[in-house]
Amino acid sequence: MTSPKDIVLNAWKTFSSRDADRIVALFTEDAEWIAPKGNATAVALDHTDHMVGARQIARFIAGEMHRMFSAIDIAFRGVYADGDVVIVEERMRATLADGKPYENEYCFVFTLAGDRIREVREYMDTRKGWRMVFGEEPR
Repeated sequence: MTSPKDIVLNAWKTFSSRDADRIVALFTEDAEWIAPKGNATAVALDHTDHMVGARQIARFIAGEMHRMFSAIDIAFRGVYADGDVVIVEERMRATLADGKPYENEYCFVFTLAGDRIREVREYMDTRKGWRMVFGEEPR
């Protein structure tokens, strides 16, 4: 059996494939991805901050987020597992659609159900993200 930590690390590799069908297979059908309300990515893309369902999550990861970010570089700071929960600390660098650089720190809490992801809770420096995307303080 694959460990929860290995399942999540494999998920990150699969995310970078941008293959929606492969990404869907990582999640339970009713999976949820919950990000901070009003975060810059959700606002800029006019997208929800609480995705429900493997298909919606996969569509965002495989396509929609790439309308905003290109040349994405993820650097893991730490990956920690306890039972069916895996925590990933990372730094994301990318180029925004307008050509400006983007860099922010993230923490993701993955909860698994067997060998699939049931829930992701995403945390980030929302103020920094807003300034990088919009060049101003959050409203």
